[in-house]
This record gives sequence, C-alpha cells and structure tokens, in this order.
Amino acid sequence: MAGSYPDRIKTLPLYDGRFDAYRLEAKGSDVLFASYPAGTEIPPHRHDTDNHGVITKGELILWMDGQERRIGVGQWYHVPAHKEHAARFEVETDEIELWFR
Repeated sequence: MAGSYPDRIKTLPLYDGRFDAYRLEAKGSDVLFASYPAGTEIPPHRHDTDNHGVITKGELILWMDGQERRIGVGQWYHVPAHKEHAARFEVETDEIELWFR
C-alpha cells in the first residue's frame, strides 16, 4: 500500500473498503491512515460515522451541501454522520481520518 507513514503505522491491519488505509481500532471509533492515488474518485455516499480528517500530503476535494471545498496539507475537515458527500483526489494524497461511532 502507498502512503508516507512511519513503519509502526504500516504494521496496523489494512482497512477493507473502497480505498487503501491502515486501521487502528479504538473504543467507539476507528483511526484510518488512508492513501489515495491521483485520479481517485469516491462517488456520493453516506455513512453512520461522524468523520474528522486532516490531510498530511496532497489535497482532498470534498463535495458536500452542494459545494466543493479544497482541503490541503494541515487542514482539517468534518463530515457529519448521515451527510451525503463525495471526494476526489487530483494528486496523490494521504490523510488521517477519525471515524466516531
């Protein structure tokens, strides 16, 4: 799996989903160290988790509430549970996502 993460992070179990990530489980939440190749698109969807994330490399283009936002390195974003959203990545991107159940 791609991604600029420390070796210790790379020993975590892999997330089994529509993108590549290492998964750290915690009580009531998951932390995902995700990587997206340039050109990745995630179609509109919803989920039951309240998600917060920070970009560590590249850029996330997030579509939500009829608006598109560009989130760069060091910037945080929030996607509330059950909110429809979509994402795309024009450049290779890494992020840390916190999913709260």
